[in-house]
Amino acid sequence: MPRESKTNRQIRALEVARRMDARYPQAECALHFSDPFTLVIAVLLSAQTTDVAVNRVTPELFARWPDAPAMAAAAAADIAEVIRSIGFYRVKAAHCVQLAQMLLTDYDGQVPATMEELIRLPGVGRKTANIVLNNAFGIVEGIAVDTHVFRIAHLLGFSPKSSNTPEKVERDLLKLYPRELWGPVNHQWVLFGREVCIARRPRCSECPLRDLCPSATG
Repeated sequence: MPRESKTNRQIRALEVARRMDARYPQAECALHFSDPFTLVIAVLLSAQTTDVAVNRVTPELFARWPDAPAMAAAAAADIAEVIRSIGFYRVKAAHCVQLAQMLLTDYDGQVPATMEELIRLPGVGRKTANIVLNNAFGIVEGIAVDTHVFRIAHLLGFSPKSSNTPEKVERDLLKLYPRELWGPVNHQWVLFGREVCIARRPRCSECPLRDLCPSATG
């Protein structure tokens, strides 16, 4: 198969964006949160765990420790007990306390609104920072690459096999899409990955992107 030109790849990417907008015009964060602090904690907890599982534990978590001062004073073991149903709960509990303590010492108890400051926080990487910036502050700094976005970017041929980290895939997508289209990519592709492009059993025969996807089967 001849190598696709950058121009043709961009044309496909823009058509994917158009169809995603038509299918998910109101896509938004599936995690439950009320402010930047509860959002950053919820996204931290969601690593390698479903949003549904996180939403089950956060009501009690935020009822007991609703803000940075309260969580900074908590025992990691107590937080771990509340979130023990999610993956890596002990490490995440420790990160919750450490993050809250750093917010108090470095940021007057407030979640910062820049990429550089967010990724300094314990347990926060670019994916988490992108989601927090986008959803809490309306700032679009990049594209949050989780497992769904990572997988779909490769299947669509928007990121080569050599792009084997979320950071590399994000760079590929940022080059491919104009900045004004970065915002909705994560939420739309996550929904698409759950409903159609399912990791273990993709529904290619029903996929609205079938004619745009070089990996489509069935």
